Parts: sequence; C-alpha cells; structure tokens
Amino acid sequence: MTFPAVILCDATLHGHRVAGLTVLDRLVVAARRAGADNITIVSEKPIPSACLKRSRALGVKVEQLPARPVIAQPTLVLSNRVLAQASDLKRVFEQRGTLLSRDGLRLPIGVLSLFSENTLETDLATLPSVTAIGVAEFVVDATSARRATQRLWTAMNSSADGLVDRYFNRPLGRFISKLLVHTPVSPNQVSVVATILGVLSAFFMARGDYVAVLFGAALFQFSAIVDCVDGELARILFKESPLGKWLDIIGDQVVHIAVFLGVGVGLFRAHADAPVLALASIAAIGVVISFGVVMAGQARPAALRNARLQKLIDATTNRDFSVVLLALAACNRLPWFLWMAAIGVHVFWVVALVVQWIGSRDEHLKSARESRC
Repeated sequence: MTFPAVILCDATLHGHRVAGLTVLDRLVVAARRAGADNITIVSEKPIPSACLKRSRALGVKVEQLPARPVIAQPTLVLSNRVLAQASDLKRVFEQRGTLLSRDGLRLPIGVLSLFSENTLETDLATLPSVTAIGVAEFVVDATSARRATQRLWTAMNSSADGLVDRYFNRPLGRFISKLLVHTPVSPNQVSVVATILGVLSAFFMARGDYVAVLFGAALFQFSAIVDCVDGELARILFKESPLGKWLDIIGDQVVHIAVFLGVGVGLFRAHADAPVLALASIAAIGVVISFGVVMAGQARPAALRNARLQKLIDATTNRDFSVVLLALAACNRLPWFLWMAAIGVHVFWVVALVVQWIGSRDEHLKSARESRC
C-alpha cells in the first residue's frame, strides 16, 4: 500500500533535533517507511540540506513547494511540529484518521482528500481518532525536543532483552549510544568493536591465571554492553541494513564460540578437575548447531515464521549469561559455567527443533482443513 504525503513546515522549527536528526528529517523517513511514495514538503523558505541529511542518504526523494498543493486522493498530511513513527503513520492512513498522542492530545497528523481554507487542525477535527502506539509528541521548543528525545530512546529497547540487559547493559550502553549518535561512528563499526572485545576477552580467559580470567570475564561483560549499542544506533538513526544484521549475528556466534573455548583452555591450563576441553568443545559445537537451526527457521517467508520459535529465541539468546560468567569467574567456579553451557546450548537447539516441528505440523493440519472446505 502506497500513498502520497504532504508535510506542512513551520520554517522556525527546522532546527529542532531529536537524537541527532531534525524532526523534519525523521518525519520524511517515517512517512516513506509507512508507505508514502510521493512526499511533498510545503515551506515558504528554502530548507537547509542539513535538515534532511538522513533522508537524502537513504535516497528518499522529496518535492518542495511554497504553498499547499492541490490533492485529489487520500493523502497523509503532517506538520513538522510533531514527531511520529512509521508504524503509527501507517495505521493513521489505513484507518483514514487523525493521530492522538498516548496522552490523548490531538496531533496535526491525519488523512485528507482535499485542503480547505481552514487550519490543518480544523480539517482533521472530524476524522476518527487513532491513538499512537509509538512515540508521538509535539516538538516546538527545546524542552519538548528533550522530552521527545528521551521517549524515543526508551522506545529503542529490544524484545530480546533479558533482566541484565534491561537494567544494566542497556542503560550503560545507552550512555555510549547518546554520545555516538552525534558522531560519524556507524552501527556496523560498533558491531565490529563488540566482536573484537568479545574475542579479546576469550584470549585473556584462555591464559588460565585468576587475574587474567577475571579481567577477561569483565571484558566480556563490557562487550555485552557495547553489543547493545549497534542496534540502538541503527534503529534511532534509520541505519538498519542487511550487512549490519549479519555482522551482529555472526559476531555474536564468533564471540560465544571463542569464549567457550577460551574458558576451556584456561581451565585446562589451570589443571581444573573436570573434562573442561570436552565441555568447551561440546558447547562450541552446540553454538554452531543452534545457529543453523535458528537460521533455518528464520529463512522461511515472514508469513510462515513460527511465533513460538521467535519467543524462544528472545527468551534464551539475551546477554544475561555474561553476568553469570563474571560471577563464577570471581568465585573461581568456571567449570560450573562450562557444564551449564554444554548442556544448555544443546537443550536450546533440541527445543527449537521441536517448536519448529510443531509449527510445521499445525500449518499442515490447517492447510488440510482449508483444502477440505
């Protein structure tokens, strides 16, 4: 579903920024992602190129006019006095309504089939209300820009976050994200750094002495914090990419395998009273098998993907185990970690296979019932 969009600009608000991008820039990209294939910006004054930096980088084409154009079909109309997200803009167009903030405020965003002599707010007043699910805020001054920025950062949380991610890794990582959002550093570069830190932590743990192992475990914890940053930067700056997704996924697998093997080698050097090399190898092999099982499930068309599998992945592939590793390293009980890893990773892929099998069976039964009807 595609549709035209018109953004009515107050030239005095061009400079307001939210998390590194202007509100106008965010509206253009959000409208494009919502389905707008023809975007017009109405502004009496020329728009500085810096105000649409990300839109231009993404190749989003816009037309600038000094006055409202004539429209003859349902058109998404927005004001640059408001920050809104693509999912809500799409819902507004689908329901031919006007957007309300989560606080119940009517926002100057809605669907019109023609412009009258009235203000935008008056034209939208009779439309059905659509309450925002995401961030939808007036941004008219520095105070409202700060409030919108804070709410947008909060919305960047991931469904895969565990307890440690939610209350420790994510808050610390967000501090780094807020610094990097104003720099040229890319999410892909952050992904590479997180992977390097994780592999380096494995190197220290492989040395075997207590101080080096503890430092390596702490470094691994830090890599988990940095690993929160790449996704946040990508989402908040509209820099998601297939390459970034694979850098993150492959990097995580490399780090996990390196850490398991590093812990095993370190314990072997320390003459641990356990089959540590075997346990480390079993855990590393389990990572490879788990990755293959998950990729097989994710390779299916989006409409056929197993929701239960995704919930399992979100619940078990978070970064919480980094704290467990650090605690056991401090207590000099790392063999326990290897036992848990060697067993847990194989339990995961077995359960994942069962979940996929059940999902495929249910789909087959559903198709059979529909064919009989």
